[in-house]
Amino acid sequence: MTVASQLAMGTWAVVGLSNDTSRAAYGVAAFLQAQGKRIVPVHPTAPVVHGEQGYATLAEIPFPVDVVDCFVRSELVGPLVDQAVAVGAKAVWMQLGVVDDDAAERARNAGLDVVMNVCPKIEWGAHGPLSPQ
Repeated sequence: MTVASQLAMGTWAVVGLSNDTSRAAYGVAAFLQAQGKRIVPVHPTAPVVHGEQGYATLAEIPFPVDVVDCFVRSELVGPLVDQAVAVGAKAVWMQLGVVDDDAAERARNAGLDVVMNVCPKIEWGAHGPLSPQ
């Protein structure tokens, strides 16, 4: 799989998404939603964001997710990657500045596609579903 194949996936669990408009997760989730993606907020307070019900953990989401988009510090992403594997996600996306090579390897070994230290909003123009490939 590639960046383009992840960007084509439909349901994105956005870990760290809240209603704090100053946070990157808020703007990226709005962008993904505007591109036709279903976004699912994952935050300890389980807020409704951009009209979508939030969940405190990935395990609480009652439907399949394609991509787990991680807006957390690098030292916190490993357990999220393991949870993404456990819930049957197809891919893990670690945002800009989020790097954990061991977690990425675990995800790949479990059959998930992994993008690390990259932002989907930034990559959309070059790799989005409607961009020239």
